[in-house]
Amino acid sequence: MGELPVVLGLGSAVLLAAVLAVRFSTRLGLPSLLLYLAIGVLLGEAGFGIQFSDPFLTQALGLAALVMILTEGGLTTRWSAVKPALGQGVALSTVAVGLSIAITGPALHWLLGLDWRMALLWGAVLASTDSAAVFSVLRGVGVPRRIVGALELESGINDAPAYIAVVVLAEGTRIDWSLPLLVVYELGAGLVLGLLLGLAGAWALRRAALPATGLYPLATVAVCVVAYSSGQLLHASGLLATYVAAVVLGNSRLPHRSDTLSFAEGLGWLAQIGLFVLLGLFASPERLLESIVPGLIAAAVVLVFARPVSVLVSQLPFKVPLREQVFLSWAGLRGAVPIVLAMIPLSQEMPGAQRLVDAVFVLVIVLTLVQGLTLGPLARVLRLKADTEPKEIEVDAAPLDELQAELLQVKIQHGSRLHGVYLSELRLPAGASLSLIVRDGRSFTPQRTDRLQRGDQILIVSTESAREAAERRIRAVDRAGPLARWKGESGN
Repeated sequence: MGELPVVLGLGSAVLLAAVLAVRFSTRLGLPSLLLYLAIGVLLGEAGFGIQFSDPFLTQALGLAALVMILTEGGLTTRWSAVKPALGQGVALSTVAVGLSIAITGPALHWLLGLDWRMALLWGAVLASTDSAAVFSVLRGVGVPRRIVGALELESGINDAPAYIAVVVLAEGTRIDWSLPLLVVYELGAGLVLGLLLGLAGAWALRRAALPATGLYPLATVAVCVVAYSSGQLLHASGLLATYVAAVVLGNSRLPHRSDTLSFAEGLGWLAQIGLFVLLGLFASPERLLESIVPGLIAAAVVLVFARPVSVLVSQLPFKVPLREQVFLSWAGLRGAVPIVLAMIPLSQEMPGAQRLVDAVFVLVIVLTLVQGLTLGPLARVLRLKADTEPKEIEVDAAPLDELQAELLQVKIQHGSRLHGVYLSELRLPAGASLSLIVRDGRSFTPQRTDRLQRGDQILIVSTESAREAAERRIRAVDRAGPLARWKGESGN
């Protein structure tokens, strides 16, 4: 009992330090997950001396955190944003995963001298992009929503096939003609289960008369956790079921939706912080130094060869422009997920598994720095920046919730054709109206005779049904001016 205050105090101090690290990393342009890892390493054997080396517990807690991260990512994913990129996202999360394993495995077999099963296991571990990294980093880069939608779908879905591949290879399952059928069953069953539980959960929450508003976010998250548990118990993909259920719930008309999204966002941050600190605590700096060379070799194979080829082949049916393919290739962010997956063979005491875990640590650090710091500049070089994209503002306001209305924020960038447009020319759809303009630090209620100016920040109140049309109109005028419709610009 005497240790409880110490444990609670230390946990709170770590959490506060991690929260402050978010602000610090934002100013420096560094991905915050690296600071969380650093906090864990500082607390570990090379710093304050806390000993933690249990791969079973690390794997279990890592998967639990991943469920929370997928829940938050799914709840905040708008179907209208990812629907145009559905085919691309599914191809990236399935075909590209298989191709990445098929390319990375033989390359590392030859370069690192690994046996075939271990080489393919390395490929499977490294095939999954990280949902936490994508959800937190990519949404701030400012690229067209079709690209963001494809990458969000990929990161939300591809954990499932990568997890299946890792388990099959780690357990030594015989690879024969039945294996593809097993994979199809697990993914298909996870998809159906997630859809059913998401729809059932949304239906029940709309009709439940819970005594407190704070119970609705708890119930929503619980449905997603039930989806994971049910999937695993039915030998289906629990990770896919979790993400699909969360997407369905997040795009349903839930009571107190803004409260639910705010709660899920906080829970997602807590899961990310806890997961990365835990992984940093598990890491051994001495072993990491010995794994720098294999980690760098694996990073080079993935970044320069496996990822670009898998993107190129998987996107062929969709005729994706070359510059978008380049960005998709570079935006395959790795984070905690590969490390958690690498814990599976380590917990089963596979020979060479510790080397895999240490090399993945090195790879994650290197790729997070290289990719995370260069995504924004690369988007500008490829002319993919879309800073005028409307962004939703989460406001806990009962009138907005009752009216099923949402707040959108748009900043008018340099070169935008919104500059100089009269409000009477904006012609937002019925159900959407421009309610506030912030100009040079001052706010005012606009009139129809006011003109928008470069640097303005505008707030649009829109009903849920009118939101998509309002976003399309803003994008259209941004690209073609007030005569967008007559110029054939649809805003899609």
